[in-house]
Amino acid sequence: MSDGVATRVAAARTLDEVLHRGRSLKAALGASLPSLADPRDRALVEAMVLAALRQRVRYNAALDGWTPRPLGQRDGLLRALLLAGLAQLELGLPAHAVLAATVDAARALGRSHQAGMVNALLRRAQRDGLPVADPAQAWPDWLARQVRTDWPEQADAIFAASARLAPLWLRVNRRWIGRDDYRALLREAGIEATCDPALADALRLDAALPVQQLPGFDAGLVSVQDGAAQAVADVLAPPPGARVLDACAAPGGKAAHLAERDASLRITALDVDARRVRRMHETFARLRLEGLDVRAADAARPDGWWDGVPFDAILIDAPCSATGIVRRQPDVLLHRRDTDVPALCTMQTNLLDALWPLLAPGGMLVYATCSILRAENAAQVEAFLARTRDAALAPLDDRFGHDTGAGHQRLPGEGGRDGFFCARLRKA
Repeated sequence: MSDGVATRVAAARTLDEVLHRGRSLKAALGASLPSLADPRDRALVEAMVLAALRQRVRYNAALDGWTPRPLGQRDGLLRALLLAGLAQLELGLPAHAVLAATVDAARALGRSHQAGMVNALLRRAQRDGLPVADPAQAWPDWLARQVRTDWPEQADAIFAASARLAPLWLRVNRRWIGRDDYRALLREAGIEATCDPALADALRLDAALPVQQLPGFDAGLVSVQDGAAQAVADVLAPPPGARVLDACAAPGGKAAHLAERDASLRITALDVDARRVRRMHETFARLRLEGLDVRAADAARPDGWWDGVPFDAILIDAPCSATGIVRRQPDVLLHRRDTDVPALCTMQTNLLDALWPLLAPGGMLVYATCSILRAENAAQVEAFLARTRDAALAPLDDRFGHDTGAGHQRLPGEGGRDGFFCARLRKA
């Protein structure tokens, strides 16, 4: 089969795994993308899948309204292919190429008898456009209610931003090149980027592209990291020579950012998953960062790994509901359950209580999540402060989002960034 057909088949299979078989988006992409040799094809599959998942309510409404008979359970793979086809049209791909390759993909998937229907549905979408839908409909009812409770004035904007395409944020490795110099390299490659004055190492690209097209990526000049995550280095701001713990570090972006900024930091980066720890090693090697202490360990059980020497700064980028990054991980809305949040809150509480004794007097701990839920963020910090006599909230300014009274919350899409919470705690 041609490359164009193979990409559509891969997109359809990936969507079918996520939508109808309960697989995570990361795992499904990890299984399908290696079959495509060209990084541009892999990027196209990822773009199609993300767009289809973000807009699945609109796309399904169109399909359900246009098909003469409802698509049944056995048509899951066909529906996935149609979602990918609609996504291609909205991504601005040439319509003739979309129709030809998607119809051929239907045949390749053993749906030759339905190829005519695929062609007709995509032609109608091209001609009539797609219906408008409330983006909140993509959210589980319990979660949409919680967002409206926590953010009554901003909820509609949160739902809308979470359904939009996210920009590509880059973090320039200042150890090897300045931001302005790297921006010039991008311009020479025909890639336009903008600076955010609040983020010293960040560049923003409105359109995503494969990392292989980024000048010097393999040489460690640049990484992909959202602007909200890059701000963590400014929140923690450890002094030169500090002993720093990144407690839930994988895939290693925040630890790497700290090391890029200051080679004198003594950084320990932990993750409980040994496979993710191997990925951290690969990240640090690409960025040419040496001297980090990288370990597979459970941060909530210090007896198994801590040497008894206090840390000057601790970062807890805690496991969370990921409700602030739905635009990047739209499968969150498919897989998250209301019972997950209490379990995650317990895990976050355990991390805070286990790691606070490891912080030196006068030291700083930053608690962060990519959640927008109050239970995981401000309420978590308020409860910790209430039970921890030697902990005090250290002030942050409005560069870090909305002041919740117990930390700062950036909401999805604000400043082009992901939703992200951070609180800075000082030990007396």
